[in-house]
Amino acid sequence: MRSLVSLGFDPVRGKVVGSFVASCTTHHWLYEGTLDADRRVLTLDAEGPSFLGDGSMDKYQDIIEVVDQDTYLFSSQILDGNGQWFEFMNGKHTRRK
Repeated sequence: MRSLVSLGFDPVRGKVVGSFVASCTTHHWLYEGTLDADRRVLTLDAEGPSFLGDGSMDKYQDIIEVVDQDTYLFSSQILDGNGQWFEFMNGKHTRRK
């Protein structure tokens, strides 16, 4: 699988904007997000295909947390029918030394 994430800051909207594409999906994910007050956690909101495969769309979040200069955490969650976020993926990324 190949993927590409592109992020930047839009000063007009005051938000981080971007996109995600991958060879394993036909959906082009569009991001809009914000940094927390400490500028360590970036929460990216997106809309994408439901896991049900019925053609409906759901709300998702990808969250990137900077732990230190060599480590960041990445997680993805979906908003369920009860209005609660459900994490379905996470990972720890470290710089190769």
